[in-house]
Amino acid sequence: MKNLDKHDKIISAAIKVFAKKGFFNARISDIAKEAKVADGTIYLYFNNKFDILVSVFEEEIGKIIAQIELSLSSETDPQKKLEIFARHHLTAMKRNKNLAEVIQIELRQSNKVVRDYRNTAFQRYINLISEIINEGQSTGVFRKDIMPGIAKRALFGALDEVTRVWTSASDTSYTLEETIDQLYQIFISGLKIRS
Repeated sequence: MKNLDKHDKIISAAIKVFAKKGFFNARISDIAKEAKVADGTIYLYFNNKFDILVSVFEEEIGKIIAQIELSLSSETDPQKKLEIFARHHLTAMKRNKNLAEVIQIELRQSNKVVRDYRNTAFQRYINLISEIINEGQSTGVFRKDIMPGIAKRALFGALDEVTRVWTSASDTSYTLEETIDQLYQIFISGLKIRS
């Protein structure tokens, strides 16, 4: 029987190793050493390194999605919903810089496994943004000439770039609150219908 604690330890170790060495330079033995398990133990839980990487995305982004969806369920204002999405994303990335780095670098790989992941499960994550924009358009809060598919990529791109600054060696003096407020103001001013 598989041990959930060991599974979680392997995922946490993989995030650290992938952030430090990069996916292609990381070895299963590096992950096992970081997780303090035998190399063979990894294969009880995962088929290969790609399986670990996709599991990192699925599980860690899945947790963020669950938190965002829970927060969104009690909010009716599409403007506030965008702020909730940005807040959860940036808070999660600021809290776990290794995960931010793995998402930032490894999600852009051209490998078929990662490409397929991007085109399915990860879409659910950024589609939350376009759903909020669609809702705002249907309720007359957001401009109808904005294309939700482009807007979701623009907002995620902005969030991703802010995260990149946090994971790089150059430190920023912007607080989490200032960052969320600035991004929110920029996007809301572009989305809102002018009165």
